[in-house]
Amino acid sequence: MKGWLPRIKLNTIHTKLLATYLMLTAFGTSLMAGYILWSFYDYFMRSRQADLDNWTSALSESVADALEEKDIQRVKVLVKRYGAPQSVTLRVFGQQGSLIATSDPKLDSQVKDWQQVPGMREALTNHTQQGIAKGVLSNEDRLYIARPIARKGQLLGVIRMSMTLEQFQRQFAKVIWSILGTLAVTILLCALISSRFARSLSKPIEIMRNFAIRLGSGHFGDKLTIHENNELDQLAAELNRMSERLASLDQERRVFLANVSHELRTPISNVQVTVDALKGGAYEELDLRDRFFQTIENETKRLSQLIHDLLDLGRLEAGVAELEKQAISLHGLINRAVNAVEPRMRSVRISTQVNVDNLIILGDPERLLQAILNLLDNAIKHSPANSQVVISGYSQGKQAVIQIQDQGKGINENDLPRIFEQFYTTDPSRKGSSNGLGLAIAKRIIEAHQGSIIASSSPKQGATFTVYLPLKDK
Repeated sequence: MKGWLPRIKLNTIHTKLLATYLMLTAFGTSLMAGYILWSFYDYFMRSRQADLDNWTSALSESVADALEEKDIQRVKVLVKRYGAPQSVTLRVFGQQGSLIATSDPKLDSQVKDWQQVPGMREALTNHTQQGIAKGVLSNEDRLYIARPIARKGQLLGVIRMSMTLEQFQRQFAKVIWSILGTLAVTILLCALISSRFARSLSKPIEIMRNFAIRLGSGHFGDKLTIHENNELDQLAAELNRMSERLASLDQERRVFLANVSHELRTPISNVQVTVDALKGGAYEELDLRDRFFQTIENETKRLSQLIHDLLDLGRLEAGVAELEKQAISLHGLINRAVNAVEPRMRSVRISTQVNVDNLIILGDPERLLQAILNLLDNAIKHSPANSQVVISGYSQGKQAVIQIQDQGKGINENDLPRIFEQFYTTDPSRKGSSNGLGLAIAKRIIEAHQGSIIASSSPKQGATFTVYLPLKDK
């Protein structure tokens, strides 16, 4: 390095060009890395906080019902079901701040004054409080929310849920060090570039800087083209991949928000129109009033089911939905599902043909039943009257194979790759009763059991959904 520095001082023009190149490269990559890190951190924190808010909002209704009935045992069952001591801690307190139920009784037995726990004072004054705080009797950072449980203006208690950030912080630290290492290597490589290439590098650097600025300002999907036959080509390719991925994520976010808005707006609008009609005098006509009340009830149930499915899907994707695995008879599981939908199938004149071997699988029976019911629900919706749904189950190596085949019109070839996407439906007008979440939830449940699911279809011969689940080890 001692012999290199004097040459840099003598060659002032190349030194300035090289210094400018290094400064621009360091600035551009640092800006982009900082933006990505900040976006990732902000997105993670906001999404996890939203998850906590949604979970506690949903759970508070069930807990409120139990508290009104003074059914403490039911409260404890709910807390045990949805709390996970290693990652998610759930607690329910009484009106005076006394602990009623907790998912971590061993730790909580050491706490003397719950009034000092962050968020509790505010929640007991009927105000929801959320944020980041140290864990109870520990120094780990945790994301928490404390929500009052109230009915008819009366405070029944407080529900507090917290989530550990330790794993995320470790992963985020690795990402930071990786990015810092990448920046250091990039700067070192740039410093070793021959001075005879310094002048020719100024233009590609300017292009990349402008591209990074556009990317940072939200212009995703742009493509960077540089033909220098060196490291800049690789960097350009990585930037292009990043741009494409960001564009894809941004599009997915927009589609998801649009779909959620659409699905929520329809039942809410229907209820609003019906209520306005009742206010306008329809209440006095008994037949019309009963029909309008039925419409309100149906739309409310539809809205409730949509929210339930969104929460269920969120828990599955976040990995906080615990599976109570046990040995399950595949034949018994299929029979439970068929018995559950039999009245509905009779009403639409659809029959079933069940041919399932006596196999034993390992999994959560309720979750797997939910997945099978979602698949049967899909088959019923797309089956014509006087048709048959064929359900078969057999072993294939170390896996159990379940096939559900309907005799409907089948799935369009263009729709098959997207059939398991959230809110995706083959009915563009969305006039059916489906909200497009059933198949997505079924896929997440099956994947949580280390299984897989595929869909196939032949023109006018119906659709076949094939599920692969691991067999229980003998």
